[in-house]
Amino acid sequence: MTIAAILETKGSDVLTIEVETPVRDAVTILADRRIGALPVLRDGAVVGIMSERDIIYKLRSDGAQVLDWTVEGIMTSPAITVTPDQQIMGALSLMTRRRIRHLPVVEGERIVGIVSIGDLVKFRMDKIEREAAELLNYIQSA
Repeated sequence: MTIAAILETKGSDVLTIEVETPVRDAVTILADRRIGALPVLRDGAVVGIMSERDIIYKLRSDGAQVLDWTVEGIMTSPAITVTPDQQIMGALSLMTRRRIRHLPVVEGERIVGIVSIGDLVKFRMDKIEREAAELLNYIQSA
């Protein structure tokens, strides 16, 4: 199974921000939309990702003035991305190794979606439950 299968179910709508967006505005978006990260774009290409963790770490090290900085000053860059043809287990492994929770999905430089570790785990659990139900059905019908 690939990331494309998740995007088919989840959809490919993705909220993004530009590098020059003030951190204060990005915080508002994260809170209002109840999301944990935003891919950061420059001229339509993903150049980074800004997460709740990035904000917290910068607030601790630099104080409240980071809210007046641009997102470019606190984002994690370069963004770790995947393509729609990436295998789900490979993406899970990547997220575990890199200790990240969000992966922008790109084709070339264009963002086509985003997946979270929760999306990947849910998809995997649903598959396991379907297989178990099919196996049980097979055993009961034999």
